Amino acid sequence: MSLASQSLTTLRSQLASGDISSRDIVEDTIAQIISRDGEIRAFISHDPETALQEADQADLSLPLGGIPIGIKDNINVLGQPCTCGSKFLEGAYTSPYDATVITKLRAAGAIPYGRANLDEFAMGSSTENSAIQITENPAAPGHIPGGSSGGSAAAVAAKLIPATLGSDTGGSIRQPASHCGVVGLKPSYGRVSRYGLVAFGSSLDQIGPLTHCVEDAALILNAIAGEDPRDSTSLAVKTPDFTEGLDAGVSGMKLGLPKEYFTDDIDPEVRERVESAAKKLESQGAEIVEISLPHTEYAIATYYIIAPAEASSNLSRFDGVRYGNRAENPANMLDLYQNSREAGFGSEVKRRIILGTYVLSSGYYDAYYRKAQKVRTLIRQDFENAFEQVDAILTPVSTEPAPKMGSAAGNPLKHYLADIFTISANLAGNCGISVPLEPVKGLPVGLQILGPHLGEQTILKVGRAIEG
Repeated sequence: MSLASQSLTTLRSQLASGDISSRDIVEDTIAQIISRDGEIRAFISHDPETALQEADQADLSLPLGGIPIGIKDNINVLGQPCTCGSKFLEGAYTSPYDATVITKLRAAGAIPYGRANLDEFAMGSSTENSAIQITENPAAPGHIPGGSSGGSAAAVAAKLIPATLGSDTGGSIRQPASHCGVVGLKPSYGRVSRYGLVAFGSSLDQIGPLTHCVEDAALILNAIAGEDPRDSTSLAVKTPDFTEGLDAGVSGMKLGLPKEYFTDDIDPEVRERVESAAKKLESQGAEIVEISLPHTEYAIATYYIIAPAEASSNLSRFDGVRYGNRAENPANMLDLYQNSREAGFGSEVKRRIILGTYVLSSGYYDAYYRKAQKVRTLIRQDFENAFEQVDAILTPVSTEPAPKMGSAAGNPLKHYLADIFTISANLAGNCGISVPLEPVKGLPVGLQILGPHLGEQTILKVGRAIEG
């Protein structure tokens, strides 16, 4: 069995006993990527020489000592390229610093390794919007891996590397985790620093792990969570040990099934898998209750006003002046801006910038953006009311298993609707996790477990019970 296919707990045990070394794990990861990633295309780039040097110097006494972790290519790693899956940055930008999550991973002994593919600037649900390459779903060849963290999910599912980091703005960790059959955790907003993450939607983005199992997700969250003075949105709250109580079970818990998430649009077999998971938890002592999240129907419209508005602001820094690729021989400064952006941005990024700029423009701000923020408050209040009744909420991650590649070509609305069950958690700032269930027609599907803000310990416990 490949070392890259094993859980972090297993690797830690083997490292502690001296059965393997950090170099063994890194060499196996390198070998897996070289021999198999040509077909999957999960990684945009990787640096074996630096990783092997770090492996030889690894402190194995640390929680993640000597273990390589893949990094989504919108998270800055000192000395490494950061393309964001875009022509704008490809070959033109090398990170001059470590993101806070990278600093924290290093402090825990991990070795950040490889740059995982993504939809350009994290805008998409299939990883088909990457300007660099298209990633295949290793669990379902010919099907999308989901997005935008498709490369991160595919790398774990293909057992190229023990774990990865992704980012989640509207479901971009949970949805590819579901489609690829791995565990994907979106922490609560503010739980993990966003410093060093290339921003898409600043009030929505969160960094989180994709792993082989729930315990691995908890181990990585232990490493990356915590307050950061460089991120004003990170919370000054005590970071618990997320592995503590994982096996305590769900007896006595109340778990909600929101009626708005079980519509006729769901694949009947996906619905059956989720309901079976609920019955399994009920058999373990949980109480299953029906709840309502009445403003769910407005979540898609709300998200696709707020997220593009924030994206249009965040991406204004890409102007061909300070960094990235720039147009040659511009006639003037305006020409430089226009031509650099025309060549650098893909169609989906342009679409969202235009939409975001429109809803923020004079005469439309109140009609669209301000109203969307009010609806966002209602969605958050729905969750607050629900969590007064239940400890966690169970839903599908997606309406269907991973679609075939190219099936939504030219239909951006279909991609937008792919996140219908995941975006509400980002709007509310809550935590969520996708845990694999029994496949449907040979295709992976996941159970989404949503928790209240800072409720990661609860959803990890429920996820562990599903695995058991």
